Amino acid sequence: MPKPTKGARLGGGPAHERLLLANMAGQLFTYKSIKTTETKAKRLRPVAERLVTFAKRGDLHSRRRVMSILRNKETTHILMSEVAPLLELREGGYTRITKLGFRKGDNASMVQIELVLEPVTPKAKKSSSKKAAAPATTEALIEEPAEELTASDETIIEATTEAPEAEAQGTTEADAEAAFEDAPADEAAEAPADGDKK
Repeated sequence: MPKPTKGARLGGGPAHERLLLANMAGQLFTYKSIKTTETKAKRLRPVAERLVTFAKRGDLHSRRRVMSILRNKETTHILMSEVAPLLELREGGYTRITKLGFRKGDNASMVQIELVLEPVTPKAKKSSSKKAAAPATTEALIEEPAEELTASDETIIEATTEAPEAEAQGTTEADAEAAFEDAPADEAAEAPADGDKK
């Protein structure tokens, strides 16, 4: 059980508080939602989430630990067989507290605490999406029509596609670099010719 806060306990002594929270947790697992005061709900949340974590493990030792806290076979069975499978993919945050307003008699802040049973959508990993996006951009450059490519793009593509072939034929990287350096000179010669046509 989490460390209790300083000051008066709920309902009296620490033993009474443990029993009170265990009964409230049992009711929460049985009915999936209960209405109570805000103070009790905030104290119940860590106890209930810890019990759900035990139930998700599902082994005999966890069942016995849950049973020692709840002290009710039916509630333990509901938690282990019905609630735990619904929360299996959720990594935390098994409960939700919603404010309802104030109680008429003593103006206590009332809330509804409930189990979050909505299905979880697994998040995609960021690293795999970046790796997948990088090859798509280079393929898109190669597959674009030649009309939209500039002369410098064409020379880069030619140099990168011809470099592996040149290595296979026995030429060195220095020859490939020399061919790449000659390309901008050809591009400068072609630029005025394009301007004359316009």
